Amino acid sequence: MSDPNLVTAEDMAWFTDNPGIWVWEEEGHIGGFSASDTRDGTVWALFVDPAQEGRGIGRSLLRATLDTLREAGHLTATLSTGPGTRAEQFYRKAGWTVIGHSAKGELVFQSPL
Repeated sequence: MSDPNLVTAEDMAWFTDNPGIWVWEEEGHIGGFSASDTRDGTVWALFVDPAQEGRGIGRSLLRATLDTLREAGHLTATLSTGPGTRAEQFYRKAGWTVIGHSAKGELVFQSPL
């Protein structure tokens, strides 16, 4: 995340106490993590260590995150990310659709579950 101050103590407490955080770990190294927000059906975070890209970690974490949202009863998932980023390319390749822009100018993506 470009601004860690955007993650509040309340955010951390909620995500710690609820389902939806997934971590990819190999031999003591964190290769990536994801978090879904079951309250609103969003993919709240998905990050992969750049040194680990191209190994399917992001796809696996995204699948687990979307499964969590589906199990919580959501029919679609949404997320936002900056335009022109590797993340934008990742979600487009995964079949997500841009449905608009956020107030911060990020692309808002949606995918059926």
